[in-house]
Amino acid sequence: MYLKSIEIQGFKSFANKLLFEFHNGITGIVGPNGSGKSNVADAVRWVLGEQRIKQLRGASMQDVIFSGTELRKPQGFAYVAITLDNADHQLAIDYDEVTVSRRLYRSGESEYMINGSACRLKDINELFYDTGIGKEGYSIIGQGQIDKILSGKPEDRRELFDEAAGIVKYKRRKSIAQKKLEDEQANLVRVNDILSELEKQVGPLERQSKSAREYLQLKEELKLCDANQFLLDTENTQGQLKAVENRRLFLSGDVEETQKKADDLRKEYDALEEKLSKLDETLTANRNALNEAAMAKSTNEGQINVLREQIHTEEANEEHYKSRKDAIAKDLAHYEEQLASYKKDRQNAQEKANDTGNRLEAAKEQLLKADHTIQDLENVIEQAKSGIIQALNEKAGLTARQQRYETMLEQVNLRRSEVSQKLLRFKSDESVQDEKINQEKASLNRIQEQLETAQFAAEEAEEAMNTAQKEVQRLNKNLNNTQQEYHMAHTKLESLKNLAERYDGYGNSIRRVMEVKDRIHGIRGVVADIISTEKKYETAIETALGGSIQNIVTDSEETAKQLIEYLKKNKYGRATFLPLTSAGKNQSPFPKPEALKEPGVLGLASSLVQASGEYEGLIRYLLGRVVVADTIDHAISIARKYHYSLRIVTLEGELLNAGGSMTGGAFKNTSNLLGRRREIEELENSCNRYLKQADSIQQELSLQEAEASEKKEEADRLRKEIQQLALQENTIHINISALENKKNEIADSSTDLVNEHAQLEEQIREINQSRSSLTEEADKLEKRNKESEALISEKTNVLEQEKTNRETYSSHLSSLQLECAALDQQLAFTSENEKRVNGEIQKLKEEDSSLEEGKKDSRRAIEEKEARIKEIQEQIHTSSEDNSRLEERILKISEEKDAVSKQQKNLFQTREDISARLSDLDKDLFRVQAQAEKLEEHLENLAAYMWSEYEMTLSQAKELKKDDFSSLPEIRRQIEELKGKIKALGNINVNAIEDYKEVSERYEFMRTQHEDLVMAQAELEKIIEELDTGMRRQFDEKFREIRAEFDKVFKELFGGGRGTLELLEGEDILEAGIQIIAQPPGKKLQNMMQLSGGEKALTAISLLFAIQNLKPSPFCLLDEIEAALDDSNVDRFAGYLHKLTKSTQFIVITHRRGTMMAADRLYGITMQEKGISTLVSVNLIEDSLTN
Repeated sequence: MYLKSIEIQGFKSFANKLLFEFHNGITGIVGPNGSGKSNVADAVRWVLGEQRIKQLRGASMQDVIFSGTELRKPQGFAYVAITLDNADHQLAIDYDEVTVSRRLYRSGESEYMINGSACRLKDINELFYDTGIGKEGYSIIGQGQIDKILSGKPEDRRELFDEAAGIVKYKRRKSIAQKKLEDEQANLVRVNDILSELEKQVGPLERQSKSAREYLQLKEELKLCDANQFLLDTENTQGQLKAVENRRLFLSGDVEETQKKADDLRKEYDALEEKLSKLDETLTANRNALNEAAMAKSTNEGQINVLREQIHTEEANEEHYKSRKDAIAKDLAHYEEQLASYKKDRQNAQEKANDTGNRLEAAKEQLLKADHTIQDLENVIEQAKSGIIQALNEKAGLTARQQRYETMLEQVNLRRSEVSQKLLRFKSDESVQDEKINQEKASLNRIQEQLETAQFAAEEAEEAMNTAQKEVQRLNKNLNNTQQEYHMAHTKLESLKNLAERYDGYGNSIRRVMEVKDRIHGIRGVVADIISTEKKYETAIETALGGSIQNIVTDSEETAKQLIEYLKKNKYGRATFLPLTSAGKNQSPFPKPEALKEPGVLGLASSLVQASGEYEGLIRYLLGRVVVADTIDHAISIARKYHYSLRIVTLEGELLNAGGSMTGGAFKNTSNLLGRRREIEELENSCNRYLKQADSIQQELSLQEAEASEKKEEADRLRKEIQQLALQENTIHINISALENKKNEIADSSTDLVNEHAQLEEQIREINQSRSSLTEEADKLEKRNKESEALISEKTNVLEQEKTNRETYSSHLSSLQLECAALDQQLAFTSENEKRVNGEIQKLKEEDSSLEEGKKDSRRAIEEKEARIKEIQEQIHTSSEDNSRLEERILKISEEKDAVSKQQKNLFQTREDISARLSDLDKDLFRVQAQAEKLEEHLENLAAYMWSEYEMTLSQAKELKKDDFSSLPEIRRQIEELKGKIKALGNINVNAIEDYKEVSERYEFMRTQHEDLVMAQAELEKIIEELDTGMRRQFDEKFREIRAEFDKVFKELFGGGRGTLELLEGEDILEAGIQIIAQPPGKKLQNMMQLSGGEKALTAISLLFAIQNLKPSPFCLLDEIEAALDDSNVDRFAGYLHKLTKSTQFIVITHRRGTMMAADRLYGITMQEKGISTLVSVNLIEDSLTN
């Protein structure tokens, strides 16, 4: 057996349909990273039944379906098929070629097929037992399995060794046997409980059955006596009822006549009552008007008093205004006099100030001229003296000063040159700094604009991402809810289908008959299967059918007879059959068609159900005499009206039987047999709807997730851009600050240099002046000294005379200044007083104007209030006349009212007398009617008693009439004797006869079941023990062989060393973990975890090859398991593969050149179109290897 081909379509990256054909030997699958090579291994693993999505490198099972690319739409399903050559019939199936396929739709539906026939995953697993092929076998080895062997716990390696030892199928058989054993034990406990309960019931039911038979015999005798008593009692009561009816008719006539008189009096009394009411209304209105007039008069008098008080207040205000105006006039006259005086004083002071000012200016000018003359003379004298002293002092040091000036000039010129150069350099630096600052500010503005744009875009992207994420969360929630709803509905659907297939809820005998439906033709099904109705009628119809809903419909009596024999023969119990050839034939119509028109009646039960035409007679037989009502109140009303002769059922399941008995209450569960088929259809529709809804949500979710991812990437990119721009902004701020600081430093230094340069220029000028004057001083020194002495003498005399004149001028100026200051002060004081008086005059004028207005307002208010007082007094006079007229009218109406009241009182007495007469007649009539109702009730009670006890009507009782029963006392005596005997029997269970029969049969059946269960339990325990023994023996034997072979292969692949396997001590051999210990050449024996990566991989490969040697799998798919090996070890790996090809076909997914060179055939996988794996020709691969 070997793998012939793999067909892939729509699986992961294989969008197009691809066919891989394989031959014996080694086939290599190569291609670049991400091209989809490993998806080939995933496809084989998936088609063999892998359910763990992590093993398939996905998040959900829908991930294996091609999800689409930018140019390709997603596929609707994934399909993988593997074809194996089974010419040696290693697989237990009668085909030379076996194709196993799996298809998964996006809706979640999945299907497995073997050679085109639908099958279960269990069938595929069983097909490959003990072959090494399967999702848990060692025919598909990838990096994950290598890592599991290398790094997993010892217990995790059990699956590989169990498969290699061939005990997996035994373990699964043991698991199945243990599950059956648990079920049998649970059944045995349940059967024991049932037997215990039945044993408690059999004895009492036997005694109750005997009492019930005696009770039924006495009950028949009592029925005959009750029927004759009922006839005699009814006859007597009907005679009494006729006499009472005659008396009632007489009293009714007398009542009608008296009632007519009472009605006439009542009309007359009502007329008087209406007239009296009108008089009361008129009288009340007049009295109210009188009271209102009195209140109005009191109010008007109060208003007059208030107005007079207000007039008094206004007159006082008017007097106050007059006195205040007089005072204001006096104050104005006084202030006018002061103002004229102040104006005159100000004019006089102004004239004096002007004259004094002119004289002051002349004195100041004269004094200033004297000061200038004295200053000039002092300067001349001082200069002359300085010239003499300077000439004397400088004469000796003239040469030294000349030399010092020359030295200083040279130094100053040198320093000036340096300062000038620095100034030029600083000015250049300052312009450079300005240019840099301008550049940085321009950059800053540009960065800030970019930052603002990026922040706005980031906010929009963040908002869009949050919106998309919220939508994704909502869709995920909706998807989860929809999937949950689907799983709940699907689970319930499967449960209901299972119940329907097993006829759960039906009796054992029913289930046994339906099991042979396919073998015995003529079984149409149970009643619940052949009829249907609307959901709202299901409870009513099922209640109406009662136990008949489980009746079995057959085509003829012969089929029913055959099935009864079948039940008897196998002791399966009893069942009721409805042959279509007899049931419902000659069915009489519904006897009370008028009842169907009663309120609340929905129709006959037979009209509310649907079935094929051949079952119409059967439906009339079962439901044609049952009335369906909407509520129990309507049902009771209808039953009472038709004397409890109908069978009525309500929509909520209450049942009213003919005769008056009622059945109702709560149901134990909400499920019903009649609605089971409808529920299955509804659940199938719901499941389909949920699947479509989930698919729609999934598609929308994919779009939203893509959009959210795109927005998130955009937001992350913009955040990074914002961070970069913010960093640039801060950097530019720092640069600008540094440049401005440097510019300020240059400006400060430049200012110092400018100041220093100015000082140096001043020094040069002074030095040059000094040098030029030195020459002149040398020549003129003597001459100047003489001239200075003569000048000093002359100017000193003139100076003394000028100083005397100045003293005179100064004294005169001081006196003028004092006079001028006094006049200015007087003028300012006068102006202030004048301004103050003008303000007072203005205030007084404003107040006078306000007082005049107030005086006019007071006079106007007084006149208005006096007019109002006169108007109110006129109203009071007019109101007094109206009050007199009202009092006269009230007196007249009161007299008329007294007369009407007296007349009404007389009528009332007459009316009371007639009412008393009418009341007495009513009482007599009521007594007669009560007596008639009591007699009628007695008749109804008699009929109800007969119906409730025997379901017997009067006409049926007449059929039991006996001439011997003519005396009621004698009949009653016999009835009391019979009731005494029945009472002596105690509580009777009438159903005990049938119950005893049924319980006895069930008890015998359960005893047989108990014996069968005990035998089955013992058999299962024996099977489990045999499986354990066989598995321990086989595993121990195979483990030794694997350990020896592992050591052999290890030495060959490593070129020496030693490898061994050990079971963990202290554990069951069937559950114990397995420890791998390796000793590469030249190293100590050590645990796997202490080896290098390449040594670990080669050790794991050694173990896999050892297992392949001992128990070769038909094919083995290796997914880059040699990736960690170096080139020399790859060559050993490839060489050993060739040894194993004698019994195993290898498909190797690889990147390594050594492995490629060892392959007999190569397949290349690439992505010529992004996201879609394709198969390339073998020649291309071979050419690339040779080049």
